[in-house]
Amino acid sequence: MTRFATRRVGADAAGDIVAQTFLIAWRRFAELPPDHARAWLYSTARQVVANELRGRTRRERLAAKAASGSDAEVADHAGQVDERLRVRAVLAQLSPADAEVLRLVEWEGLDVAEAALVLRCTRTALKVRLHRARKRFAQRLLAAEEQDTTAIRRTRPTIVPGGSTTS
Repeated sequence: MTRFATRRVGADAAGDIVAQTFLIAWRRFAELPPDHARAWLYSTARQVVANELRGRTRRERLAAKAASGSDAEVADHAGQVDERLRVRAVLAQLSPADAEVLRLVEWEGLDVAEAALVLRCTRTALKVRLHRARKRFAQRLLAAEEQDTTAIRRTRPTIVPGGSTTS
């Protein structure tokens, strides 16, 4: 089993693969077929290896994304911080169901099928929920921006001829 794992993921991760395989076998001992236990173990090890390789790919993509993002230079972070605070405030106004569907799709980057699995609904139901949540989010965001604009107009000092200002 160790040689099997070593050939597929290398010596550094092979021990973990074997350990996970036998842990699964121990937990599912009742399901082990007595006539084909070795084949079952290799099949399980193959699935554990596939999980390991997918995890490596995700980590490599994340590392590449982090490396490319560190080169980008942002002149002023205030606008980004303000935008994030505004988005979080609007999300807090939404129902928990709307906020969750938006977070899964927009922030976590799940596609419709994955988000539907997470929320245990059909793809069609998720599409409808997502559409409605986006619509409510946009309405609340627009209302918040209009409220901010109105507040700025009321508090902006005006310059009166002669050099004095009023509030």
